[in-house]
Amino acid sequence: MTAEWAGAAPLLEMRGIGKSFPGVRVLQGVDLTLHRGEVLALLGENGAGKSTLIKMLAGVHRPDEGQIAIDGEPVDLSGPDASLAAGIGVIHQEFQLVPGLTPWENIFLGREQTRWLVDRRGERERAERLFEQLGAEIPLDTPCGELSVAQQQLVEIAKALSQDVRLLVMDEPSAALSPEEVPRLLAMVEELKRRGIGVIYISHRLEEIFEIADRVLVLRDGEVVGSGATAGLTRGRLIEWMVGRSIEREYPKQWHPRGNVRLRVEGLRRGTAVRGVGFEVHAGEVLGLTGLIGAGRTEVARLLFGADRADAGEVWLDGRRLQLGSPARAIAAGLCLLTEDRKHQGLVLGAGVLENFGLPNLEEFSGGGWLWGGRERRAFDGHAERLRIRLANPAQPARQLSGGNQQKVVLAKWLQRQAGVLIFDEPTRGIDVGAKYEIYQLINDLAGEGKAIVMISSDLPEVLGMSDRILVMHAGRVTGEITDVAHATQQQVMELAVA
Repeated sequence: MTAEWAGAAPLLEMRGIGKSFPGVRVLQGVDLTLHRGEVLALLGENGAGKSTLIKMLAGVHRPDEGQIAIDGEPVDLSGPDASLAAGIGVIHQEFQLVPGLTPWENIFLGREQTRWLVDRRGERERAERLFEQLGAEIPLDTPCGELSVAQQQLVEIAKALSQDVRLLVMDEPSAALSPEEVPRLLAMVEELKRRGIGVIYISHRLEEIFEIADRVLVLRDGEVVGSGATAGLTRGRLIEWMVGRSIEREYPKQWHPRGNVRLRVEGLRRGTAVRGVGFEVHAGEVLGLTGLIGAGRTEVARLLFGADRADAGEVWLDGRRLQLGSPARAIAAGLCLLTEDRKHQGLVLGAGVLENFGLPNLEEFSGGGWLWGGRERRAFDGHAERLRIRLANPAQPARQLSGGNQQKVVLAKWLQRQAGVLIFDEPTRGIDVGAKYEIYQLINDLAGEGKAIVMISSDLPEVLGMSDRILVMHAGRVTGEITDVAHATQQQVMELAVA
């Protein structure tokens, strides 16, 4: 405990918390305290127990063992209503907003102020005051589905504050934000602290933790393995707590001889989103593609994969011109895309892991109207061992896997295709530090096999740490190329990103 809160009664106490699901011990003997005006970072790998602990505060799960107290009084968080009544708000990684409703309609949805009819004017004025208190400007009459991710997040924060919360849980609040939006989020958290609200902040971005958190609590395998004031900790110590071992280099870049050109792009265009983009990627090379949100990075990937139709441009794969406009053509030619949104575009969440693996490989695992399940299973088991995919069994629904393991399943199905060119779009977004390290090692291995890698990322340390060359985009165009990556800086990249 820091000196600032020494002797002060905690806002939240969780003592001896234990939870089991059939056959699995998820939490054991967890103690957690939070004070008013304090930010507590809750860290751990995917599967460490963070989500279960937070769902207890949200009233989704009840502990099998232990006690939860608010302001020294035991509480029974038997459901979401009980959680709100106790002054607890939870902002989930996937926002709980109705896209067709405006910000103020979403804020008061289910709690409408009525005077015979809904007091729409009063609700709008109250929402306006909430955003003023947060120092934020939001177009109040624009449907939330048309707002940016950062604006939607502000709506979620305002919704929580409208319910007079004393404790706010923020689950991966910066995962989908661009680098220039993160400082605004952290300033918002500082404002919450100033107002005396206790914040539990969950993030895999350790640089944010050192900037915003007062204390840190780390879970591993359902138990507390480390805690303390942020000021007395190092990045290496936090990583060691989370993964159970020291990681000497967070970005384990390996350099490989550069071979022939595998992917060549010329004059790629689509409206104003992509305007005359061209580049080459060689065998054994990792080309980093970065820029701010809206720069056109993902749009380029979708055009190359055939998910969107280009207005103009030519693409060659291993010297053969690729006919754009169809994912099937791209896959057949040896180009595969790990999408930015793996949950909605990379996986069928309700289907089993093995089914997801087999979908793009059915021609290899079937014939004469029969699916050769044994061959499919043996192929998947090989990739699962190589990628260290953690799952109960191959029939397990994909939605039940952690983010890192979902990403590995997507990767496994493309590796089975023996693709020569792989496009990774935000490969480590929302993934814990241990899984990130495994993804980086795999990128190294693929490059070492002579594959060409395009790595799209808004995480500048990641781009600088894992790329052989870097292309920077702004407003649909490539604004610069960095070849001396070893001596490049984040400032150098950002200058090109706003050019």
